[in-house]
Amino acid sequence: MRELVLTRHNDLIDPLVRVWGWEIPVYLFLGGWVAGMMILVGYFLLRGRNREDTCVCSVLPGTSFVLLSLGMGALFLDLEHKLYVWRLYTTFEVTSPMSWGAWILLLVYPALAAAFALRPPGILRDLFPAVDRLSRRLDTPVGVRGIAAANLVLGIALGIYTGILLSALGARPFWNSAILGPLFLVSGLSSAAAFGHMVARHQEERELLARSDNVFLAIELFVVALFLVGLLSSSQAHVAAARLVLGGPFTAPFWVLVVGAGIVIPLMIQLLAVTHRIAHTPVGPLLVMAGGLALRFVIVAVGQVSHWAKV
Repeated sequence: MRELVLTRHNDLIDPLVRVWGWEIPVYLFLGGWVAGMMILVGYFLLRGRNREDTCVCSVLPGTSFVLLSLGMGALFLDLEHKLYVWRLYTTFEVTSPMSWGAWILLLVYPALAAAFALRPPGILRDLFPAVDRLSRRLDTPVGVRGIAAANLVLGIALGIYTGILLSALGARPFWNSAILGPLFLVSGLSSAAAFGHMVARHQEERELLARSDNVFLAIELFVVALFLVGLLSSSQAHVAAARLVLGGPFTAPFWVLVVGAGIVIPLMIQLLAVTHRIAHTPVGPLLVMAGGLALRFVIVAVGQVSHWAKV
């Protein structure tokens, strides 16, 4: 018989940071956020919104490029053998989530660069004529559809991968759930829509992104419930892992920071905004993004505390 062995409560000093550091949660958050923005970019390109100067799809690719690079930097800092990271690209292991992730990340950059090149800033067109020529060549029906498809497919793959990276580690009962992939994907979509809601210049687009984010938040709340139900209906170890956030030492961070401040409160704020009962405010989107980051910190920390052991 196996059961979950828990660290004593008084040993859980700064549990959200001490257990695995900040690098992995930050990488997972930025990766999911970028994945969500790639999906939104693909959607707007298919709708033909890239021809409008006010489209948020002209802002998201460049922002994604920077955020993904920061996330990769955080991941690099966490690596034990930094000088050998290039070896990930000398082979491809079908059964290895890290191998899939390495190649997905490699493909994401050109997809983002192509989306950025569709509508580069005017100053780049003026300074570098080659950029203007490239933009004109890409801005064809076939080119736009191809870039949109690449961003959609790779965005979905990147978003799900950030969850599979943890769920593949069966030695940690809290992570051992197929729900983590969809949870991280919808959380990334929510963060992306929230960011787009903040930076959108067109009123109709701002309304669309706010309504979309409300849908994503509702789905995320449902997926969180499925995740917990899945743990509670599984083995004794999984039940004990779920209890870490259901009365255990991680209850307050999970329910207050992730569910309350990160999902429920911004959902209420944005519902009032889209029904025109209050003005659109950055408070809701900022809470959504903070909640997405808190979700990764909590899940990473809880998973590290939970483990199997023979008794």
